Amino acid sequence: MKSSVLKNSPLIKTLANPLALSGFIIIAAILLLAFMAPLIAPFDPDAIDVKAILLSPTTQHWMGTDGLGRDVFSRMLFGARISLLVGFVAVGIATAIGIVLGAIAGYYRGFVDITIMRLVDVMLSIPTFFLILAVIAFLTPSIWNIMIVIGLTSWMGVTRLVRAEFLSLRNREFVLAAETLGARDFRLIFTHLLPNSLTPIIVSSVLGIASAVLVESGLSFLGLGVQAPQASWGNILTDGKEYIQFAWWLSLFPGLAILITVLGYNLLGEGLRDALDPRK
Repeated sequence: MKSSVLKNSPLIKTLANPLALSGFIIIAAILLLAFMAPLIAPFDPDAIDVKAILLSPTTQHWMGTDGLGRDVFSRMLFGARISLLVGFVAVGIATAIGIVLGAIAGYYRGFVDITIMRLVDVMLSIPTFFLILAVIAFLTPSIWNIMIVIGLTSWMGVTRLVRAEFLSLRNREFVLAAETLGARDFRLIFTHLLPNSLTPIIVSSVLGIASAVLVESGLSFLGLGVQAPQASWGNILTDGKEYIQFAWWLSLFPGLAILITVLGYNLLGEGLRDALDPRK
């Protein structure tokens, strides 16, 4: 009996999926490297060395150096911290907003539901990346502004998911029984409805981190994201744009890092979706 319960647990089912396991390993490795960056980085990521400008990868500089002689490997490690931090915080903001609005719309329905969903439709009608560009243009580019803006423009998907789950659960027997016993709205939402709606929220959040990393990288590449000398994968790519014809490593390594990170989160998200699906 115990072995059967363990076998059917979401964690075991997730790790039993080869693609999900690959995603978990990729993300765990990147998080570990980012966390250990101050200990692993062989050089100060902001240290300029005019004698080592644009050196190709060697045993001393594993990923070469940039146009200011800074070690690319060290900058990649510290850039991982920035890119992942933006992903986690931005998705946290978007998820929190989405849960609140989706719960209100799905629980109260009627005019409240219509108003919130029309707001969602308006937001979805505007291309998200261009909306972020428009907002950032009026703000000082910084990591905190980037995280807040991405979070404030990415909550619509979570809102729709939570609303759909609440609408499907609102008239279930356990909710009606709690309502009959006098449970207040707050208790019904956060004790009975929200815990039973977590599966799509978790999956959406994992996939949302990948999207946030891409958006941050794109903004930094355009010069509207994380500003120099602070390293992020996007502005390392920007540095490589000027030397792409003869300094291939400046574009290859940050591009691969973004690709592998996004792939890892997508694989993990798909694995979680299968593992948390009660029909499987």
